[in-house]
Amino acid sequence: MSTKIEEILGHVFSRPELLREALTHRSVAGRRGGFSNERLEFIGDRVLGLLIAEWLAERFPSEQEGELGRRLAHLVSQPVLAEIADAVGLGAVIAVGPGAARAGVKQQAAVLADALEAAIGAVYLDGGLEPARGCVRRAWDTAMTELAAPPKDAKTALQEWLQARGHDLPEYVVATRTGPSHSPEFIITVTSGKQTGTGVAKSKRAAEQAAATDLLRQLQR
Repeated sequence: MSTKIEEILGHVFSRPELLREALTHRSVAGRRGGFSNERLEFIGDRVLGLLIAEWLAERFPSEQEGELGRRLAHLVSQPVLAEIADAVGLGAVIAVGPGAARAGVKQQAAVLADALEAAIGAVYLDGGLEPARGCVRRAWDTAMTELAAPPKDAKTALQEWLQARGHDLPEYVVATRTGPSHSPEFIITVTSGKQTGTGVAKSKRAAEQAAATDLLRQLQR
């Protein structure tokens, strides 16, 4: 199984324990007496942001910070990460506890996104920036290519869509806030009429954006 994931990531680990940690959900870490992938996800999040920002600056040399920022926010958003993780089959190899498995945790967007960031963090710690760069550019190639124009901010796009159709304006609510102060996790819901979207992220702003994206996708179906 590790060989298959190494092929997906394009990196052979000299420290395979890093890969195992990256694929270990917190629901099973305590049972095994080890770390979950949260620490590696913390590192991978920063590495991913740097590498995508670098790539955007190369690909769109005439764009200003605001346009590049919107592209970056989209490419590192939870929906995009979850879609990429699902496409490469990462969900099948995430280790979760029995209860979490029964609850379908492996299919949750937040879990898939965190595992992908953790895998990037593991590649970086094991091999450095160059293999991490290769991993990111292979995995994000389609998403980057399809991003022809800077996307609108998700909250703005949602509000404009609702206003154009005379619907109620969105209402954002912090459903839960968990985790330590240095690494919190926010679950935010956004509602318009009878429709509700949900977003999970490490910051309130990012969770609101994810919730807006979720609701807009539902409305546009």
